[in-house]
Amino acid sequence: MEDFVGALNDIVWSNALIFLCLGIGFYFSIRTRFLQLRHIKEMVRLLFDGESTDSGVSSFQALAMSLAGRVGTGNIAGVATAIAFGGPGAMFWMWTVAFLGASTAYVEATLAQIYKEKHLGEFRGGPAFYIERGLGMKWFGILFAVVSVISAGIFLPGVQANSVAEGIKNAFHIETWISGLGMVLLFGAIVFGGVKRIAKFTEYVVPFMAIGYIILALIIIVVNISQLGDVITLILKSAFNMQAGFGAVFGLAIQWGVKRGVYSNEAGQGTAPHIAAAANVSHPAKQGLVQSFSVYIDTLFVCSATGFMILITGMYNVQNPGFGTNGASEFLYHGLNNVAIGPAYTQNAMDTVFPGFGSYFVAIALFFFAFTTVIAYYYIAETNISYLTRKVESPKFYYILKVLMMFVIMYGSINQATLAWAMGDLGVGLMAWFNIIAIILLQKPALKALLDYEKQKKEGKDPVFIPENIGVTNAHIWNTIYKHKED
Repeated sequence: MEDFVGALNDIVWSNALIFLCLGIGFYFSIRTRFLQLRHIKEMVRLLFDGESTDSGVSSFQALAMSLAGRVGTGNIAGVATAIAFGGPGAMFWMWTVAFLGASTAYVEATLAQIYKEKHLGEFRGGPAFYIERGLGMKWFGILFAVVSVISAGIFLPGVQANSVAEGIKNAFHIETWISGLGMVLLFGAIVFGGVKRIAKFTEYVVPFMAIGYIILALIIIVVNISQLGDVITLILKSAFNMQAGFGAVFGLAIQWGVKRGVYSNEAGQGTAPHIAAAANVSHPAKQGLVQSFSVYIDTLFVCSATGFMILITGMYNVQNPGFGTNGASEFLYHGLNNVAIGPAYTQNAMDTVFPGFGSYFVAIALFFFAFTTVIAYYYIAETNISYLTRKVESPKFYYILKVLMMFVIMYGSINQATLAWAMGDLGVGLMAWFNIIAIILLQKPALKALLDYEKQKKEGKDPVFIPENIGVTNAHIWNTIYKHKED
């Protein structure tokens, strides 16, 4: 099974996708005139714009839900994996993907808002919706929806559950099947309560754990502040093949940095737009800007916290089996030899300053990060099922999904990490391919929406979206929303 999934990954995650993720981010950065720099202040202001209604969630709830999807095991175990296989330079390429990907996140989230629909009284949207409505390619929308249900409902949850179970086992010596059973029960209690319960859960849990995690990481950095300059130099030099001992993994630094960057911040992947569409805002660009900022939170804050902790404490080792046994090889295998690549890297880094407590905290943080990500995956899969069953609109399909994901969570908890990661990478890669092709073909409405938003802001207005003003004719839900606001 691992060989088969690995072979598929070699095709899906070819260099073409690596450079496509970087290239499309650079392209959209230019087309939006680097909105990720120009509108940072506006992004922060918009975090608290909009209110929750019966149909949609507030901007902050949508942010929390999207961060639940972005901030997960990729921020803890994923960063360790990137450093292990790509060297410290992988951190730089993760930052690069985040900076460029912020513009991609804007485009896909804004498109999700423009072409959202209302199903069973709730806003629904995402790539499948804007592919059908914006491009008029229903077959492509169905294909994406099917891939998304399989990826978000089957492939991706196993990665999160596996890392949680391993982290808890490392810290508390609790068997993985026990952790898996606990996650299954908690998952059921939340998702059977509907999208509102999901939004409330993530709204409180995600910010609390992210802030706490970053604070502890900053303490570790301060304790080792004398080494900070050396670590930054190490990252930059190894990112550009200028560091002795890391030349052999230069290409891998880019590959793993981009792969784990996309996996973590999800820019272009097509998962976050599903949640962005659920927000109740007066203009699509508002949620687009909020989603851009969420990429920064994920990678520049949380991933960086993990990376600096691991590197500044020396709790890492870079895997390069074909490198030989000279002095450089000894440098490559610096740090924790014979430690499984994953949460243990971060746990040992925290233990250097917080003996014992560090492992416990990482295990707890990993649980909340990864578990909320599983919740977000459920919502993504549910949204695509909603798309596929619009004419039927029966909740029985959602019940089947809930039961299936409970099984996947249990299976992922007790399975080998290598297979779980491989399946997760495959799911991310497939969704990224389909979504990036779609947003390249359907970029104009999102770019026009940004210009419309900026124009109304200059006029001193709270921007309101009227599709006809930017030449969009197939966004019927906005005509209903605008008429409601007028009334």
